[in-house]
Amino acid sequence: MTRLLPTAAGPVTGALSVPGDKSVSHRAALFGLLATGPCRATGWLDAADTRSSLAAVQRLGADASYEGKVLRVAPGTGPAALVGRRDPVAIDCGNSGTTARLLMGLLAGWLPPGGPDVVLSGDASLSGRPMNRVIEPLRGMDADITCLQEDGRLPVRVGGADLQAVEHELPVPSAQVKSALLLAGLHARGRTVIHGGGASRDHTERLLRVMGVRLEDLPRGGLAITGGQQPGHFDIVVPGDPSSAAFFLTAAAMIPGSRVTVTGHALNEGRLGALRMLRRAGADVTLARARGPREGEMLGDVTVAYGRPRPFTIIGDEIPTLVDEIPALAVLATALPGTSVISGAQELRVKESDRLALMAANLQRLGAKVTEKPDGLEITGPARLRGGTEDAPLVLETAGDHRIAMAMAIAALTAGGHCVLDDPGCVAVSYPDFFNALGALLRRG
Repeated sequence: MTRLLPTAAGPVTGALSVPGDKSVSHRAALFGLLATGPCRATGWLDAADTRSSLAAVQRLGADASYEGKVLRVAPGTGPAALVGRRDPVAIDCGNSGTTARLLMGLLAGWLPPGGPDVVLSGDASLSGRPMNRVIEPLRGMDADITCLQEDGRLPVRVGGADLQAVEHELPVPSAQVKSALLLAGLHARGRTVIHGGGASRDHTERLLRVMGVRLEDLPRGGLAITGGQQPGHFDIVVPGDPSSAAFFLTAAAMIPGSRVTVTGHALNEGRLGALRMLRRAGADVTLARARGPREGEMLGDVTVAYGRPRPFTIIGDEIPTLVDEIPALAVLATALPGTSVISGAQELRVKESDRLALMAANLQRLGAKVTEKPDGLEITGPARLRGGTEDAPLVLETAGDHRIAMAMAIAALTAGGHCVLDDPGCVAVSYPDFFNALGALLRRG
């Protein structure tokens, strides 16, 4: 039988560090392929998703390695490394949508016209996720991208092409679409303009600027990039991932008397939505020892303590700043008096799983009052969560989704009875040591 999830016998207290930010780690691996010199990222996240990006740049000719928590990428000979190949270069993106979507933009202009194509594939989960929101705007730049089976899904073939700059309006803020267009714009003729980025994550812009790429900030979150620029190198520290930290900080906000500090937490303004929501939910949130470069990523120490619980509301404009933390925040809502509302989160239906449906179903199994909406959830608490018996524990469904698995592990902390996950191993996608870190924190408490 799968190991029972732990429960909290009392307050959760202590300090810990979490793995490096997944978004920054992906970009550190992929952008090293574009650099003119050796690149280094200290504190790089070593997980299944980011390993897909590392393996991709190795397949594309970069001298890339990870050792001692440091990623090193020497770009090699660039596209010339592929010259002479007759067969397409096959790249398995695993479960990583970031790897697939950013590579489409990067490869569209980086590959030489008439040279070898690259075929991007993924596992069953990734192959079912929509890619047209990246494919169509890239085709508008004359990118050579073909879906090999179902339209708008992996696998896709990317060939080299002479890209033309465009002016594009994002229908919804998306860091992955914006990043793919910026990477394509590096190799396009003219000035590529992107509107509608809004509050989407800006890790691509920050790292490109560290590498010496000139970007223009436009009104209302717009960006422009002129093609023909050659990125330099980088030497960065990857901050702790807010999405990984959110599970422990949520536990502190849920359980009376708790106080948890995450050291080296990312302080990127576009990633602080969950901390703002914890404050809105009545938790005591403090930041200390802010540090980092003017260009690049800031980090600091974040402490969350149990406070005066109250319900919260998340609206559409806030979603990009906390989209991956919503499963954790949904668990928190079960412990708060009154009804908490999450809206404008329809994007969660096309993540590694339908996260809205799975969170609703799992929390209802635990005894919470949850109403699933087309674009969100309404959760009324406080709820007395209940598992099963030791011989017949309640099985919580993950659909292989790491965020769902970690959220349910936090829910189980306060549940009476016993719970298990149907696939605890899926946490390796972003946080291979999650259960050990949670167990250490519980022992300190």
